[in-house]
Amino acid sequence: MNRASLDKQPADVARMFDDVAKRYDLTNDVLSLGQDRRWRKVVLGSVDPQPGETVLDIAAGTGTSSVPFKNRGAHVVPADFSLGMLRQGVRTYPDLAFAAADAMRLPFADAVFDAVTMSFGLRNVSDPVVALREFLRVTKPGGRLVVCEFSTPTNPVFRKVYSEYLMQALPKIARRVGSNAESYVYLAESIQSWPDQAGLAGLLQDAGWSSVEWRNSSGGIVAMHRGHKAP
Repeated sequence: MNRASLDKQPADVARMFDDVAKRYDLTNDVLSLGQDRRWRKVVLGSVDPQPGETVLDIAAGTGTSSVPFKNRGAHVVPADFSLGMLRQGVRTYPDLAFAAADAMRLPFADAVFDAVTMSFGLRNVSDPVVALREFLRVTKPGGRLVVCEFSTPTNPVFRKVYSEYLMQALPKIARRVGSNAESYVYLAESIQSWPDQAGLAGLLQDAGWSSVEWRNSSGGIVAMHRGHKAP
């Protein structure tokens, strides 16, 4: 079955992303009406990488989200558990140091990254709190986490329109662009079942992150959550 179920079995989710890897970046650009580029800029500003810092970009997919960190002079590690995504990333960005990694069992030592960031991947993890604790483990004391994830629009009228777009228009557009439409049905359902801004903030706190805050983007379609590891 191409469509991963909402119990988020890792093998099913990885297979789904393998299927859409080739045209993933193009499809996202079309489906978001170009907003994904803006969101990457907001993530970059939230992480604020400094030259020489080491950044883990988990669920980096093809590496498009990692390039801005490299351009700022940081040492970035784009990591993903979809081998299809990684293969496409190596072809597109051969100068990036890609790594195969499961968010819940990271293959990195304790306290090695100045910052960890994850964009549009946490809701695909079967146990987000376990992943968030792993992010905390590999972050240096005083380091930071930035999670960019789909969230809940703040305007009720817009929320209804957005929900209808997710379930009706998104799979149709994905089919026309050339990706696996069934995979995007799963993605739409995963967005609808995901916690709102305050709910995700609570998960970060449960995992041990401090000074947790969030910033809405595009009317709350996306929220950037930020936390720190105690010094």
